Amino acid sequence: MTLHEYNQKRNFASTSEPEGKIKKSVAEMIFVVQKHAASHLHYDFRLESEGVLKSWAIPKGPSMNPAHKRLAIQVEDHPYAYRNFEGIIPEGNYGAGNVIVWDNGTYILVDDENYGNLNAYLQKGQVRFIIKGKKLKGEFVLVKLKAKKENSWLLIKAKDDYATEEDVLLQDQSVIANTTIDSLKS
Repeated sequence: MTLHEYNQKRNFASTSEPEGKIKKSVAEMIFVVQKHAASHLHYDFRLESEGVLKSWAIPKGPSMNPAHKRLAIQVEDHPYAYRNFEGIIPEGNYGAGNVIVWDNGTYILVDDENYGNLNAYLQKGQVRFIIKGKKLKGEFVLVKLKAKKENSWLLIKAKDDYATEEDVLLQDQSVIANTTIDSLKS
């Protein structure tokens, strides 16, 4: 799922979303979770890899509870510039609705035998990583589902010092603008 697909789905004359261009961070790899009130409320989970953001839509949102296995549907790659996108995608555009940056930070791969190559782990169907975010922290794993559609994964919190049964989704403000998804106005 490439940036070409991302660019084809959008009309940049009518949306403030950034155009798809490859760009890498200069230090640690970043992650971002955007809360997106489109036709259905969901969370877009993104991991930087080779200048783009590998992306999954998580209908129920991420959880800090290891007992919760969250369905994560892999979608098209997004440009690195999308990491800070907040605003309203106008009606008539792909993904129309309100978007905030719900969480962000950096991540590292666990037992990184592929030297930071996230794509190698995605091809194997399992990625273990440690997140250093403002809301999400600690180890997580993405596991590809074999019996489902080709783009179906599970996002699971590992049992570690950050694991909790508390609902992290109750922290509903943007980590950039301190606003909520409902407070965005067109």
